[in-house]
Amino acid sequence: MSMNVPLLDLEAQYRPLREEILAAITRVCDSQRFIMGPDVESLERELCALIGVTHAIAVSSGTDALLLALMALGIKAGDEVVTTTFSFFATAGAISRVGARPVLVDIDPVTFNIDPAQAAAAITPRTKAIIPVHLFGMGADMDPIMAAANGAGIPVIEDAAQAIGSTYKSRPLGAIGAFGCFSFFPSKNLGAFGDAGLLTTEDAALAARARLLRTHGMKPKYYHHLIGANFRMDALQAAVLRVKAPHLKSWTDGRHANAARYRALFHAAGLDAAVTLPSEPADRSHIFNQFVIRVADRDGLKRHLDEQGIGNEVYYPVPFHLQPCFADLGYRRGAFPHAERAAAESLAIPVYGEMTAAQQQTVVSAVAQFVQGRVPASAQR
Repeated sequence: MSMNVPLLDLEAQYRPLREEILAAITRVCDSQRFIMGPDVESLERELCALIGVTHAIAVSSGTDALLLALMALGIKAGDEVVTTTFSFFATAGAISRVGARPVLVDIDPVTFNIDPAQAAAAITPRTKAIIPVHLFGMGADMDPIMAAANGAGIPVIEDAAQAIGSTYKSRPLGAIGAFGCFSFFPSKNLGAFGDAGLLTTEDAALAARARLLRTHGMKPKYYHHLIGANFRMDALQAAVLRVKAPHLKSWTDGRHANAARYRALFHAAGLDAAVTLPSEPADRSHIFNQFVIRVADRDGLKRHLDEQGIGNEVYYPVPFHLQPCFADLGYRRGAFPHAERAAAESLAIPVYGEMTAAQQQTVVSAVAQFVQGRVPASAQR
């Protein structure tokens, strides 16, 4: 019999924690303190220890973490920010929202992350920051990126939205650049019950500035020193995250185990030549926020998995330089061939920690059935 396999099973993660989470929510409701307060402050301290950073500022979303980092660094209209063309929209969208120009570069075709050499070459006198993205849970190659940024006297903002707990050369992501930006969107390895995010830094002055900007530049109440915004995390989200955060390591360990099992299953199925699995460079850890494979006929495989009831997702079908909203940047198709090829060939398959071996076998068998031509012709139309 066929087995439906979801891309992510949040209910399986929630069930063992249900009572503890509901108790935490009740505590906040009983306190009637829904904005900032002790749960947010405690979460910040706990995440500093968990991630391995000095300062953590809880915010309203991963997108707002990026926006707050740019604002704290004073990036504005007329400035340029170098970043990858292959990421979730918020990376480039936040740059545009402060009035700056995203300067896009191609990716490393093996890791999907920003090409450090191209990032360095894109720096001009107008460049005010570089935003590398630690895509799918694995760090970008930070040493050459930091070297290029330091040589130009500009900061680095790490988009670590998908990479909480991951490391680069034993250093925690989010503690290498001027800022690290994390997301707690529900589908992340550590997810809230709605939107929430985190900004991290090792710089006390930048942390203080970001905290001020997070609440309309206000300190004390109704006295505004800077023009900030409302980037505050809800106390309910902080309470939920405080329950879930201690389990992050075990959930990540489960993803590691599933990734290793996938490698063994794909190899045993004889798919080494047809399916490219995620790379894992020896100098960095991968938390597998997504497990992204590459195949020549990605769209055909997606249709097949959909028909088999197997969850999958395309991350991301259109690079930034081909998005209609960025047409004014002047890029054309073919400008960044590695990103365009990744957008055409990449497909995420389930890897959540609660997956069973039987579910993984079902996924690999379905992929093998398609790529080895064992799908009836009628099913391929």
